[in-house]
Amino acid sequence: MAEAQPQGTGSAGTGKAAGGRSAQLAHTGLRPGWTTGACATAASTAAYTALLSGAFPDPVTITLPKGQTPAFALAVEELAPGRTAAMAGVVKDAGDDPDVTHGALVRATVRALPTGSGVVFKAGPGVGTVTRPGLPLEVGEPAINPVPRQMIREHLAEVAARYGRSGATADAEVEISVDHGEEIARSTWNPRLGILGGLSILGTTGIVVPYSCSAWIDSIRRGVDVARAAGRRHVAGCTGSTSEKVAVALHHLPEDALLDMGDFAGAVLKYIRRHPVERLTICGGFAKLSKLAAGHLDLHSARSQVDKGFLAELARRGGADGALAAAVAEANTGLAALQLCSAAGVPLGDLVAATARDESLAVLRGAPVAVDVICIDRAGMVVGRAEPRGPGDTRQGSPQR
Repeated sequence: MAEAQPQGTGSAGTGKAAGGRSAQLAHTGLRPGWTTGACATAASTAAYTALLSGAFPDPVTITLPKGQTPAFALAVEELAPGRTAAMAGVVKDAGDDPDVTHGALVRATVRALPTGSGVVFKAGPGVGTVTRPGLPLEVGEPAINPVPRQMIREHLAEVAARYGRSGATADAEVEISVDHGEEIARSTWNPRLGILGGLSILGTTGIVVPYSCSAWIDSIRRGVDVARAAGRRHVAGCTGSTSEKVAVALHHLPEDALLDMGDFAGAVLKYIRRHPVERLTICGGFAKLSKLAAGHLDLHSARSQVDKGFLAELARRGGADGALAAAVAEANTGLAALQLCSAAGVPLGDLVAATARDESLAVLRGAPVAVDVICIDRAGMVVGRAEPRGPGDTRQGSPQR
């Protein structure tokens, strides 16, 4: 298990923050945990260290994307004769989040490769393989997402430099496996998404933010209250840390104007309806905001799904012909539908943003709030925008490009 507890970003770890994403987490009283990506990084770092030095660091310390430096105890370790391979594993602690991978043993087996090979990733037992397009990885790739891959590469490069490898680069095969991962994956969306054979290795911050509906909704309300008390006239409801960065970059908002709404779009809109601010920006992943556009106020995958038929109808409104609309309706994921439309010059991202904005205004029921919406992809690129509109604004025209 991890030796240290995750701390929020900014001032949440000190208890000094009055508002913003980190203060919301502190207010819930829920204990954060670690992503499978953080666990895989820790295990890979320990295994590669043993491969080069002959000894496993225990605990092993890693640096997360936002600068936290947790230490993980090793649950298993094994060094092959002649140092041809090293394996280390850590147990995932998801904190207070009801995560199906809580308690799973995440292993990394590292083998040296010839100079210049770089880091090559392999799916071991319990880790899935991508079999359909529309995900952030190519078909045939192990389901180890881009941010965990980058974390592992960076940590292995640091180990290589520490032990005097030429050019301070790591040349290694990294095989990630999860005990009982194929069985656990049956409780996830992986089989439907075409990720076969096991789990995905996920995470953009390394930290699992726990969600209790009542606690998180209460934290959203507190965030709105703090923003209003600070005189903020513009707040942003964001689905996660990546969308938060985009909202800050585009609108230069201070921390106490940021609301971590997670999946609870309805909670943000209903509370702001009773406690209005001049402007609300909603920023999130394209797939999640397509659910809002379709009228869902709870964006969690267990309670609402991306409606490809709805996206096909939006695409038709944007100029898609029958063949493209049919392809969108049969797409594997929302991202795949977006890519199909983008290639054909159909602004599906803008259409989703505009429709989500209009749905939000309907929930606000005439409250004096202007709403704009920003859709992003998994890399944080803006793929759709809708300009701000308020109650009674009946302007017609194309959404913002």
